[in-house]
Amino acid sequence: MQEVRIAHEGHAELSRFCPFPDDLRPQRVLPFQVPPAALLVNEQGLFSDIYPQTRNAFVAAGAVAQWRETYKDTDIGSDFMDRFGCYCLIGDGGAYTSATMAAWVVYMPAGLYYTWHQHPAEEMYLTLAGEATFMREGCEDAVLRAGGTSQHASNQPHAMQTHAHPVLAYVVWRNGFDSPPVLTGGERV
Repeated sequence: MQEVRIAHEGHAELSRFCPFPDDLRPQRVLPFQVPPAALLVNEQGLFSDIYPQTRNAFVAAGAVAQWRETYKDTDIGSDFMDRFGCYCLIGDGGAYTSATMAAWVVYMPAGLYYTWHQHPAEEMYLTLAGEATFMREGCEDAVLRAGGTSQHASNQPHAMQTHAHPVLAYVVWRNGFDSPPVLTGGERV
């Protein structure tokens, strides 16, 4: 959690979006592995000159994390389920809980499309390593690398695409983080 705090508080835009919580309470994590967990451990393309220690901490924590299967009962497809990885840091299934925010680690290998989706929570992605194209309804697409952010308003549809490189991101939700994301579909870039 120390690396998370350093990255969070050291990024002015993220800190303005949602201050790092002062009400963290530890909770028991029941490790659960999914295929992307093994992909992350062996990933060689997560370049980062800004957050190498945070990247390394998130990769190491993946071995004991409770990985999510957010879209398990949807028609998103087995390729996505086998390659998209997400585990909680703060919130349900994470090592800590807070009343003010939830946070996850998201990993996508090269060549993966995360279809359009939305949720009531306001969200910010902080790219820690690699790169991806971030898409938001009503906004220009943006290729983000380490240090780049993408902010999504409540129920604003958004999507993500990796190309030649994987991506590792720290994702923060504020307000309304009790409702899961809903797929809205859409074409890839």
